[in-house]
Amino acid sequence: MGVEPGWFEEGALVSVLTTQPLDRPLDYRAPEGGCREGAFVEVPLGPRRVLGVVWGPGAGGYDIAKVRPVNAVLDVAPMRAELRAFLSRAAEYTLTPLSAMLRLATRAPGLGAAQTMRKVYARGIGDPSRMTDARARVLDILDEEEGRVFTLKELADLAGVGTGVVKGLVEQGAIDERESPRDLPFPRLDPDLPGMELTPEQAVAAETLRAGVESGRYATTMLRGVTGSGKTEVYLEAVAACLSVGRQALVLLPEIALTAEFLTRVEARFGAKPAEWHSGVTQTERRRVWRMVGEGGAELVVGARSALFLPYRDLGLVVVDEEHDTSYKQEDGVLYSARDMAVLRAAIGGAQVVLASATPSLETWANVDAGKYGALTLTSRFGPAVMPQMRAIDLRGEDLPSGRWISPTLKTAVEARIERGEQSLLFLNRRGYAPVTICRACGHQIGCDHCDARMVEHRFLKRLVCHQCGETKPVPEACPSCGVEGKLAAVGPGVERMGEEAAALFPDAKVEVLSSDMYGSARALKERIVAIAEGDADIVIGTQLVAKGHNFPNLTLVGVIDADLGLQGSDLRAAERTFQLMRQVAGRAGRAERAGEALLQTFQPEHPVIRAILAGDEDRFWAAEAAERRAAGVPPYGRMAGIVLSAPDMQAIFDLGGEMARRDGPLRQIGAQVFGPAPAPIARIRGRHRVRLLVKADKAAPLQAALSEWLRQFRWKGDIRLSVDIDPQSFY
Repeated sequence: MGVEPGWFEEGALVSVLTTQPLDRPLDYRAPEGGCREGAFVEVPLGPRRVLGVVWGPGAGGYDIAKVRPVNAVLDVAPMRAELRAFLSRAAEYTLTPLSAMLRLATRAPGLGAAQTMRKVYARGIGDPSRMTDARARVLDILDEEEGRVFTLKELADLAGVGTGVVKGLVEQGAIDERESPRDLPFPRLDPDLPGMELTPEQAVAAETLRAGVESGRYATTMLRGVTGSGKTEVYLEAVAACLSVGRQALVLLPEIALTAEFLTRVEARFGAKPAEWHSGVTQTERRRVWRMVGEGGAELVVGARSALFLPYRDLGLVVVDEEHDTSYKQEDGVLYSARDMAVLRAAIGGAQVVLASATPSLETWANVDAGKYGALTLTSRFGPAVMPQMRAIDLRGEDLPSGRWISPTLKTAVEARIERGEQSLLFLNRRGYAPVTICRACGHQIGCDHCDARMVEHRFLKRLVCHQCGETKPVPEACPSCGVEGKLAAVGPGVERMGEEAAALFPDAKVEVLSSDMYGSARALKERIVAIAEGDADIVIGTQLVAKGHNFPNLTLVGVIDADLGLQGSDLRAAERTFQLMRQVAGRAGRAERAGEALLQTFQPEHPVIRAILAGDEDRFWAAEAAERRAAGVPPYGRMAGIVLSAPDMQAIFDLGGEMARRDGPLRQIGAQVFGPAPAPIARIRGRHRVRLLVKADKAAPLQAALSEWLRQFRWKGDIRLSVDIDPQSFY
């Protein structure tokens, strides 16, 4: 009998890719009992033991007796060939070391640990003899997460109490303590439970997606629908079809804050909650999700962009909700677009992709236009809701006092909603109190000590914050430049300042400022959003956080404080992002029985983007935007790569950048152009100077191969860092 394909007998030479920053896999000897291709292993590297994956047969060509053996094969499902191919292709596309890609695919603690028992805690049937604030917080968490169990540390940390409080509740019978295996399968989801009754338009779209999933073949479909049209209910039918044929599904969401509401909808549709994967999940739960995905014990994963790198046993569907959202682009470490990587992973594994959005990205629109993606469109809102009326408030004709931003016209509209018991949203995409703090004595603007950026006053935190590096410091009494006291002034509005203005203009209204940095945890933010949706605010003031999928049934007015804000700057996507954001924000209004209205304050009502937003003629806007990009040869009708050099020494990176621009032969051979070097728009972050080069090429040019050949010419010292961003989304 021969050896089965992909199996290596004891002592055979195997190639192991480790998670260490090395430029290639290393050869080892297969351990006692042998191992299979894709096995997760522990191998010696110098004096350490490190994690790796058997990538294939070893290269050989030397004395095998001198090759060190694999220490151990981990007791987890081997990495499938589909995931290994995905990591390799993603590494090639993004010009990322393969070891860094493997790190993305193994971000769970204790992967090599054997399955053991642990003590877990759940709600008991009794109540404590005496209730305290600390005990109440613990029991509130257990009541809210009914059916879920926690470790002692997780429960104590979430409640902000000592472990003794939890143990005291165990003694009182209010909490059950029991033994449980560390990694249990997730509850089965029932795809045959009835979903919501669909409109004829939704039913046609759902049937199309269902047929695609049942075909078992790859395809990508854009699911476009006006805000509130029921896109979620449609793609949940595709999830049901995927579960029915025994394959796994993944739904990507752009914000953790959206997860709670979505999990509730999933539980209502399928009878149980799915697996979650995002930064808010505990380390214990991360390990469980990772292992169960590989074993098939998790049928549906709801998560952030990194959930794409989990070791699915059989992934049949990927939904990218709000696919246009910029948070799907990873901007540090490994630079990748989750939307594009979802399409790549599905193509390799024969899965379906659904790109859902009210305002699709131009990249998706262009792929539909070229026939690469299918398209489904929902034209009307679900149930009695109708799209809001949209109109501009021309600020040139408003009597707006200095230092005020809510126009008389908008003020009147808000007052009318308060009288009717309805909610209003005032939208401003600026966190904090004010974007600039200036000295009225000498004109000095307070900047970050480590970055080329102005510090933003956050009055709620009583500090100045750098939005680039996170550095904070107290608001000084005296100007740090001239030393004069009492002359520092906040200039321009942020959401906190808008909260002050709204409270002064509407003294009898309950005003809520909704911004991610004003809540201590994702959990607290979720709770606040739920309370607002239930009516616990008259006026909501928020950043783009509120534009993403939240449903406020009693919200009938949206006032955009500064519709011109996103039109400033040289970003090639500025018009697209402004259009998407304004349409998304306006879509928060009138999602139930009551009609909604959206008012856009602007100094440029005749601007083509503002006119397109008001007219609601999306196809006309996309066509015009596409024509401009095509004429300029920029994405999605051309290719770009951003090269950022950074170092403490500015001259060193300018010298290297200049040398790179001069020796551009490999790029010229494919017809590409190199622009720069030039200081990056944000020229210093965390004390490191930044220089940028931009490479532009034709759509069909083999850009990655040329970039690799170009970069191989150069060597640089250890304190210089170079990053390559293929298809950059931002130009900071």
